Amino acid sequence: MKDMQSFGDLLDLQDVDLDIDRLLHTRGTLPILDDYKSAHGATVVAKGEFERLDGELKLASRDLDKAEGELEILEEKLGREEQRLFAGGMSARETENMRNEVISLRSKQSEMEDLVLGLIDAREALEQLTNAAGARLEELKAVEAKLEAEVAQAWKKIDAELARREGSKAEIVPLIPPDFLEMYERLRDAKQGVAISRLVDGVCGGCHLALSAAEQLEVAAEDPPLCLHCRRILVL
Repeated sequence: MKDMQSFGDLLDLQDVDLDIDRLLHTRGTLPILDDYKSAHGATVVAKGEFERLDGELKLASRDLDKAEGELEILEEKLGREEQRLFAGGMSARETENMRNEVISLRSKQSEMEDLVLGLIDAREALEQLTNAAGARLEELKAVEAKLEAEVAQAWKKIDAELARREGSKAEIVPLIPPDFLEMYERLRDAKQGVAISRLVDGVCGGCHLALSAAEQLEVAAEDPPLCLHCRRILVL
């Protein structure tokens, strides 16, 4: 049978492993993590909205620049045609054709001016929405950064405690026979982290089921002793 010191070392190791499990669980389930995840999600959504509006604003600015350029060309052409019309020296047919051209150009100018004004209004509206979305994004990023810092601070404390537990584990592991340690690790994986337990007043500390006197004798004959109910290593 394994010596009692090995059982004692194994119980100590399990205490440390359970502490490590608890700390890792705490690390991954900090309440503030939910707040951080929500803040991060809100930031991602806000960033997408800002980028969408910013893209629309750039397109609107490009359309306005194009329309203003076309209006400028149209106004220059209209100016030239009006000068030619007012200068005279043309035949009656040429004068009539030129007058019709000027009327057409003035109509196009009016339509283009309306278009430009509409594009200016649209761009200004998009600019306001984009600025508001940008401000909202910066607010959310600030909240996310604050929560991230708080999470990092909480993790720093937990990680320091984990490092201490890992140090204790490193001191215990070499004291345990390799085959016994392998069995312990296998049982821990299968038994929710509890591979070894004490028998107290005839009750297994792992599954909390009672063993009769005859069952206790049967268990004691095994090497190592295993609970007949849960098959955990049992310290008698």
